[in-house]
Amino acid sequence: MTKADLVESVYARLEGFSKKETADIVESIFETMKDTLGQRDKIKISGFGNFVVRYKKPRRGRNPKTGEAIEISERFVLTFKPSQVLKNALNV
Repeated sequence: MTKADLVESVYARLEGFSKKETADIVESIFETMKDTLGQRDKIKISGFGNFVVRYKKPRRGRNPKTGEAIEISERFVLTFKPSQVLKNALNV
């Protein structure tokens, strides 16, 4: 599903909003999520799941092509853990 598909789906479910307003709402939600995760805060959506930003320490790795040892830099990664409600909905 693309962002355009998501806007279309939300537009079909909401009455009284234009497609432009619906697209603005969806974009606003994504911007809020990006800002929240950018501040390293977690997002909990009841019945859906949790988005968490985690820190990964620098570590030694290996280039699989050459076998050469390399240093993998520190970084933040985004993880998602689905709620039990979402897991149950997927396994019906």
